[in-house]
Amino acid sequence: MKKTRHLMYLSLLVTMALVLSLVERNIPVPFMTPGAKLGLANLVTVLALYSLSKKKDIMMIIVSRLLLTSIFGGSISGLMYGTMGALLSFSVMIVIKGILKDKVSMIGVSAAGAVFHNIGQVMVSICIVQNIGVILYLPFLSIVGIVTGIFNGIAANYIITYIYQLPMFRESMRDIVKVK
Repeated sequence: MKKTRHLMYLSLLVTMALVLSLVERNIPVPFMTPGAKLGLANLVTVLALYSLSKKKDIMMIIVSRLLLTSIFGGSISGLMYGTMGALLSFSVMIVIKGILKDKVSMIGVSAAGAVFHNIGQVMVSICIVQNIGVILYLPFLSIVGIVTGIFNGIAANYIITYIYQLPMFRESMRDIVKVK
């Protein structure tokens, strides 16, 4: 992929993640556990994981999204929770995709990432409130994380087929995946 196209694609992914994150803040979700979100920005992380070959590019997308989201209406505590959750989630998704690539689909990778995002946030919460009892909230967050992770995985699976059909990806994607 040419350098300019690559930079444009990275910029589009950062923009999509930022917009999804900001829109998600305004979506009322009364049926879910308090504090739980849909994790729409994770959709972009999964797309990046399956469409980019360099992990540093994906990490740059995540860091850019976290910083920009905090600038456009976030807080320092939100940045701490989001950073720990995103880094742990990304690490687990890389491991699962790498080791279990033949056994776990994009949907499974997304669901695992969502659950570990919640684990990362609970770890930060335990440090902030200095009470291990916060971990009792994790099963509820995990259930929500699995459901939203499956939803994001299905959406990413649908979107990635169209990304692979773009002319700029046809040649460069042959090394990463088998394009149909």
